[in-house]
This record gives sequence, C-alpha cells and structure tokens, in this order.
Amino acid sequence: MRQESGFPPPCPLCGRPIPPGVPQSRHHLVPRLRGGKGGQTVLLHAICHAEIHAALTETDLARDYPTIEALRAHPRIARFVAWVAARPPGFQSRVPGPRRGR
Repeated sequence: MRQESGFPPPCPLCGRPIPPGVPQSRHHLVPRLRGGKGGQTVLLHAICHAEIHAALTETDLARDYPTIEALRAHPRIARFVAWVAARPPGFQSRVPGPRRGR
C-alpha cells in the first residue's frame, strides 16, 4: 500500500516508513474475535504488530486499547516504540520478554 505521493506509508505505531518488501501486516484495532470483524485496520511493521500481541490480550485490546493513541500510551508499547524508532525500517527481531507480561 503506497501513499499517492510515492513515498512508503509510515507505520502508525512507530512512525518509521514501511517500504515495499519489509515484513508488514494489518492490525485490527478491535480484534475480530472481540467484535472487530470488518472493523478498522492499520498497516504496521510485522515487529510492531508482534509486540502489540505479545503485550496485550485480545480482551485488553478491545476494551482499553482500540486506537493507536491508546496503544502508544501503554507502558510496554511506549518503551518498545522508543527503542524501535532508532532502527531501520526493515529491522526484524524476536519480540523480547514474556508474552503479555506487564
């Protein structure tokens, strides 16, 4: 997905561009299993998407984090965004820490 200007779209979570060929995925702001089927999605880096699902349950996402702004305010996600923002757009890594650790 490209913006009309010809530049790659930015990841709404980390702000880095998502050029063609970089691992990416769509995130349902409200999980499909929690009423978000057919709802709004956003294109994210695969590592950003993995961090969201490692940090939060689908119930948490639906109840407390249905927007990018809310996600960015979560302490673990905020630390991740600060860390990954300094990495190149194609950076890949395993998601650190325990799944859904708080």
